[in-house]
Amino acid sequence: MRVPMTWLREYVELPADVTARELASRLTLAGLEVETVDELGADLTGPVVFGRVLEIEELTGFKKPIRYCRVDVGRANGTGEPQEIVCGARNFAEGDLVIVSLPGAELPGGFRIGARKTYGKTSAGMICSATELGLWEDHTGIVVLPEGFGEVGADAIGALGLREDVLDIAVTPDRGYALSMRGVARDTAALYQVDFRDPAEVDIAGPVGPGHPAAIADPALADRIVLRGATGFDPEAPTPLWMKRRLHQSGVRPVSLAVDVTNYVMLELGQPLHAWDRDRLTGTLTVRAAEAGEKLETLDHVQRSLDPDDIVIADETGSQAVAGVMGGLDTEIGLSSNAVLVEAAHFDPRHIARASRRHQLSSEASRRFERGIDSRVQLAAATRAVELLAELGGADVETAYTEVSLPVEPTRITIRTGHAGAVAGVDYPEGTTERWLRAVGCSFEADGDVLTVTPPSWRPDLTDPNDLAEEVIRLEGYENIPSIGFKGFGRGLTGSQRLRRAVGRALAASGHNEVLTYPFLGERDLDGLQLAADDPRRVSMRLANPLNDEEPLLRTTLLPGMFRTLARNVGRGLNDVALFEMGLVYLPRAGAGRAPLLPVDRGPSAEELELVDAALPEQPRRVGVVLSGAAEHAGWWGPGREAGWADAIQAVRDVARVAGVDLEVEAAQYAPWHPGRCAALFVRVEGERVLVGHAGELHPRTVKAFGLPERSAAAEFDLDLVERARTKVTAPEVSAYPVATQDVALVVDASVPVGEVSAALAEGAGELLESVRLFDVYTGEQVGEGRKSVAFALRFRAGDRTLTAEEAGAARDAAVALATERTGAVLRG
Repeated sequence: MRVPMTWLREYVELPADVTARELASRLTLAGLEVETVDELGADLTGPVVFGRVLEIEELTGFKKPIRYCRVDVGRANGTGEPQEIVCGARNFAEGDLVIVSLPGAELPGGFRIGARKTYGKTSAGMICSATELGLWEDHTGIVVLPEGFGEVGADAIGALGLREDVLDIAVTPDRGYALSMRGVARDTAALYQVDFRDPAEVDIAGPVGPGHPAAIADPALADRIVLRGATGFDPEAPTPLWMKRRLHQSGVRPVSLAVDVTNYVMLELGQPLHAWDRDRLTGTLTVRAAEAGEKLETLDHVQRSLDPDDIVIADETGSQAVAGVMGGLDTEIGLSSNAVLVEAAHFDPRHIARASRRHQLSSEASRRFERGIDSRVQLAAATRAVELLAELGGADVETAYTEVSLPVEPTRITIRTGHAGAVAGVDYPEGTTERWLRAVGCSFEADGDVLTVTPPSWRPDLTDPNDLAEEVIRLEGYENIPSIGFKGFGRGLTGSQRLRRAVGRALAASGHNEVLTYPFLGERDLDGLQLAADDPRRVSMRLANPLNDEEPLLRTTLLPGMFRTLARNVGRGLNDVALFEMGLVYLPRAGAGRAPLLPVDRGPSAEELELVDAALPEQPRRVGVVLSGAAEHAGWWGPGREAGWADAIQAVRDVARVAGVDLEVEAAQYAPWHPGRCAALFVRVEGERVLVGHAGELHPRTVKAFGLPERSAAAEFDLDLVERARTKVTAPEVSAYPVATQDVALVVDASVPVGEVSAALAEGAGELLESVRLFDVYTGEQVGEGRKSVAFALRFRAGDRTLTAEEAGAARDAAVALATERTGAVLRG
């Protein structure tokens, strides 16, 4: 909701020194979040004055019509002589009052005005359009003002309201009353404890005879409808400048007088209105449910198939509007309409919300109806609208009107006067609750310290004692609630929490950036991963009400969301990207049924909880890594290096290191990785070798499907399984004795994983081995076709003595012997 300060001050006696930014701070602290304060016209400088067109000379010989004008601007130009201006607009004539920006002025957007020669004439200034001044969007020509609007030569900036501070408030769904000047003004008056003038207080004479007939077919759809008529309306009457300006400042586009009046009253009072061409209606207007198969062409020229859950307003010929959302085209106010019928109603908000989403048609009216509007302002709003039509469009207001109102039991809430203080943990002074409840419009009866409160009709969100407590607390000031630190006796972080933090620090330290992606995906994502039809990752849970129809599934893998994030970053010029994410995936249980709907009037039983638990998916925690671009940049220090499959595997090794587990890596084939550049990752859980994930370079088809850079790499593994593999870590003994290093080169079959050779060497070397490190892999004629040479550096050390060469050699020979036995390795000469 956009709130111009000058409009707000019409209803609130705000002190003159209260600035828009100060008010924004107070409203935000009170629960109405002001996102921005727009200072309209802050970049506008004068002179911008009123002028009278004295003469117009039509210039010929150009591609478009050009006019050379002499404009009286009084003494504003310093000479008193007429100002000579070249203008291309055609919608003004001699004698018209216009707006002139003189040389030296600067219009919104940094548009400087000067004197220049154009079309063979010298133009000293500009006759301005509404768009150029920032008044509203209008490209039909310059602004022609009504007689008496301003004095020739006088400053026009203030008179036109070209400078204005506008609050942009993000209204939460529970505060629908704030989608109106009336609602924001009431809160402002309460905060500053100043007088409030209610714009809904209009004089309404009793009806003389019946108005246009109306009926409500179903009380569940609406409880009130008001119809007020006006005849003799001039459909070509222009909307006055002040109304256009306020609508534009409030974010609403001016259209025509009848539409602008209904929008203006909606912004003012929060009550959506609809203006009908009365001559196109037949018989009684009835609020009813749409019939199956019924159709309606709405004002946006779309033929809509209506749903029986839609509320419509129909005459004897059929539906004429989707109630609360949009009117029908057949009864639109046109250039020949002079009999107007204004309708104001109070519809059920749930029906309006569903209809708006069903037809994908969110309007200013539906936004207000679905949040809840004042149930008693309809007559005032309709009266205000027809009076404006009479004042501005020459209409005659019909004294008779129609009001169909169904009885509704008012809400009554019982609350103790100290309840707000108990909720906030603050001892509020006596009478605080009563004072603030009166300020928001509540009435109440007191019985000792118990109040029976009746909320006002404009606050349908107040339904229980805690709602009332919130009103007291927010108006008393959230900032006045003292901050008291928690003094509990916690046990610190759990082991799982410490592991997750350690993993995050390790990956961040190695250059990865953490991301959080949406846990949703679609069939197209699974296809992009090149998953087989029977791949278990295709078995997923479908959302009943997805945010995006293309992503209706809960994710079974982290990779698609991370791929989209990588593509987005690369698309914005970040070519060297390393990302990681820790998050849950959702794996349906075999044979799981649908969770029951739990009752709200009691707690769930043990059996019901078991059914809920059985329906929940397994939710393991995974870690995903994606990389592309340069792992090391080129420079004077070296040639640089592109990130690849080895970096993805190393990221998992870093996690295994901080987790204190041994990671085993071997070649594998698994989508979406390249079949020749994919590694399977294993850990040992209670002595059993368990697969935890995969890493490597992505398949080219996956790269193409997600729009990733070539040779992108990724890893995904199960952090829960890694945690289960953790064993008790003991600090290693630090030996002061020297190390003995032995190198060994073995020739094995090319298909033998290097990890198997390394593991055999480590086991065979015994307790003296400190580490084993691969430092070379060779293939070529010297080792034979289908064979490879792998060289390792073995470090030996004893904790109590210096090893002899014989001891180190014996350990080396034992290592080689076991490697030969297990892998068929041959010691290379």
